[in-house]
Amino acid sequence: MRQLILGGARSGKSRLAEQRAHDSGRAVVVVVTMQPGDDPEMHARIERHRAERPVDWRVVEAPTGLAEAIGPLLDEGCCVLVDCLTLWLTNLLLAEDETALDRELGALYRLVDGCAGELLLVSNEVGWGIVPMGELSRRFQDQAGWLHQRLAQRCDRVTLCVAGLPMEVK
Repeated sequence: MRQLILGGARSGKSRLAEQRAHDSGRAVVVVVTMQPGDDPEMHARIERHRAERPVDWRVVEAPTGLAEAIGPLLDEGCCVLVDCLTLWLTNLLLAEDETALDRELGALYRLVDGCAGELLLVSNEVGWGIVPMGELSRRFQDQAGWLHQRLAQRCDRVTLCVAGLPMEVK
């Protein structure tokens, strides 16, 4: 089953994805996309997430190269939880390689199209606010919206989390 779980910051989307991964009955691998850099608060967030996950869950870091990281894990029969797509998208938008975004989006769409395993994709819904003033911020908002639309078409289940409550969209 291919699932897309969307929501705002602190909406409960990651907790829902983790519960669904646990309920899958499969070995779970969490694919994380965050690059904390020198930000102490981001390092604290990462540590909090690590402490809350079951100790037997594997973690794979994939700030880019997401489809390449996911494919072998699905082949192993794992439940793959990706958290989160908007951080991955940010990494691609900031990459020096201007062709990386289109190349990686295409690879992700092909992977999801051919996916026969258990895949949970978590992403931030960012399109409900005002249109940002900066060019990069507008590009991010547009790309995230298009990414979500394309994945929602491909996924078997789409859930929107609001205030900790899951709302089934598809």
